Amino acid sequence: MRELSLNVLDVAQNSLTAGATLTQILVQEDTAQQRLTIQIIDNGKGMTAEQVAHVMDPFYTTRTTRKVGLGVPLFKLAAEQTGGSLSIQSTPGQGTQVTAVFCTGSIDMTPLGDINATVAMLVRCNPERDFVFRRGIDGRCLLLDTRQLRQVLGDEVALDSPDVMEWVEGFLQEQTQALLRGENPGGIGD
Repeated sequence: MRELSLNVLDVAQNSLTAGATLTQILVQEDTAQQRLTIQIIDNGKGMTAEQVAHVMDPFYTTRTTRKVGLGVPLFKLAAEQTGGSLSIQSTPGQGTQVTAVFCTGSIDMTPLGDINATVAMLVRCNPERDFVFRRGIDGRCLLLDTRQLRQVLGDEVALDSPDVMEWVEGFLQEQTQALLRGENPGGIGD
């Protein structure tokens, strides 16, 4: 994939397919260490150790619409090409955590891409599910937690309503710009 945000989308979709009601997307960059860590953590049905081993195999998928599952193997390859790694911890009935570590100084580093658009799309297409998005750079971070957003909106307004999605997209854009300027923007859920 040409952007890591697309890998994140694929793994998050796997979480939703596994019945997750809460998916956390954590993106942490340490510029001094030249390290980018991406974690996708869910409370879905989880996997056995054997299933985790199969997930790394591009010729294994639980989907019936295709015979290969390239999402996780490509994410792993992207991390390893930079000198990084990908690991999966999962417990049946409790959920899964996928952690990818990238060495950002590598010539083979894939761009992060539009991670905000990925998060907004997940919220828009899955308004009944909850997402926590935390993006940090050098100890500063922005946070969007749809559980907190639901508390503010109440039951009358759906997360996927046009006005809410316009606000979410604007919030993520503004907070990202503040983060990139070296500010600590905070966010919804602090």
